Amino acid sequence: MKRLKLFSLILFFVSLGGVIRAEDSPKGYKILQSVPLPGDGGWDFLTVDSENRRIYITHNNSVQVLDADSMKLVGTVENVPRPHGVVVLPRSGHGYITSGDPGSVVVFDLKTFKHVSEIPASKDADVILYDKVSGKVLTFNGDSKNSTVIDPATDKAVQTVDLEGAPEVAVPDGKGHLFDNLEDKSMILKIDSKTMKVTQRWPLAPGDSPSGLSMDVKNNRLFSGCRNKLLVVMNAENGKVVQALPIGEHVDGTCFDPESATVFSSNGDGTLTVIHEDSPDKYTVVENVKTEPGARTVAFDAKTGHLFLPTAQMGPEPKPAKDEPRPRRKPVPGSFHILVVGK
Repeated sequence: MKRLKLFSLILFFVSLGGVIRAEDSPKGYKILQSVPLPGDGGWDFLTVDSENRRIYITHNNSVQVLDADSMKLVGTVENVPRPHGVVVLPRSGHGYITSGDPGSVVVFDLKTFKHVSEIPASKDADVILYDKVSGKVLTFNGDSKNSTVIDPATDKAVQTVDLEGAPEVAVPDGKGHLFDNLEDKSMILKIDSKTMKVTQRWPLAPGDSPSGLSMDVKNNRLFSGCRNKLLVVMNAENGKVVQALPIGEHVDGTCFDPESATVFSSNGDGTLTVIHEDSPDKYTVVENVKTEPGARTVAFDAKTGHLFLPTAQMGPEPKPAKDEPRPRRKPVPGSFHILVVGK
């Protein structure tokens, strides 16, 4: 009788544990907040410093800095032409912003938000990251099809690396490797971060025109958001395509939450695709969260599990012209804001 009661009690706690895990499933994401921000014009990437509770958003010709908890604007880095990406090094007290035109990196003070210096890079300096293994800041320059290596100890460019293709988002694995999407070649590069030599070139087929890239570092899996509405999962050890999953249109960002084993794809069509990593070799689309059109870039806050997506209302479709055959819709003045998505 005692054994029967003990067995029943064990079954109760096991089933209770299953209920708790079900509540922690990736489903149920929604817009929690919409935060209006000043200024007009376009936007690109954003960066979350989860430890120091700051969000950095490239917007028009500036970088807006928000408190990650209150979502209040705490400062602005002014006069950054065509900004794209931001990386911050709290230990040195400096941040680095890619300026696509003229093709440089603006170094700024993390406390005052004032310019410290400007480092020449290459035309269309776009994505930027910091690699802990090499101790270098790296930019990936789209139109120039190369990468600029910067030594943050001197704030000088020390190397330019030909990538033989137009780079998009890149990620480090913390083990001495960098991985980069080549948009025009539809492939991923594997790069030795110390020598900056390209060691592998892996095709992303069936994915085409990749943009956003993130990584499950523990399991060596890359998540490449492709413009043909696929998220391609690749084994970062051998370049094998593990799986391709459907996502929304106009993806520009992906991110990964290792705690919940969830991949996110932010799509410009107004959806956020949520994908669960069932195992390193099996993935399931859980839901497509309705966000807003234009919310194509995303950043993840490891502390709260929230996602941040900037966007704005867009004006009517402009007519093509000789000098601009494929014109873009312009943001409606006064409509720029950032969406906070979570459970």
